[in-house]
Amino acid sequence: MLPEHAPEVLAIYQHGIDGGNATFEAAVPDWAVFSAGKLAEHRFVARDAEQILGWAALSPTSARPVFEGVAEVSIYIHPDAQGRGVGRALLGALIDSSERGGIWSLLAGIFPENTASLRLHEALGFRLVGVRERIGRHDFGGRSVWRDVVYLERRSTVAGRD
Repeated sequence: MLPEHAPEVLAIYQHGIDGGNATFEAAVPDWAVFSAGKLAEHRFVARDAEQILGWAALSPTSARPVFEGVAEVSIYIHPDAQGRGVGRALLGALIDSSERGGIWSLLAGIFPENTASLRLHEALGFRLVGVRERIGRHDFGGRSVWRDVVYLERRSTVAGRD
């Protein structure tokens, strides 16, 4: 994921916001803010010849050195590309990248209604950690509702095993 991908990446993020089951965020930040929150060596786009189909990135979970090997997964697929294996390819790339980069724990927080994302993560080795009930208020569609978040984790098969 490079700066020249910004318009398409942010547009796909906006689709996720508009769908209501991808994030608590209400608006897409500008590229500088968005990019600053992602680990530079762990972010990818999937594209066909003409457009970006989706993106995935890791974000640090804490600035504390003890947690430098823990990262949070973000993955967004353009609505027209869903169900075509793009998510599997992107999440697989993140897992491979994290293994090479010494990250020992990947975390994902997913709304329970996002069953496709839950199935994808579980298929690629994530396990249920728990559900935080009514963890945040989500302003969506002109109303504000409490939302649960399902937390999943994938432990590295190589990093953090010493």
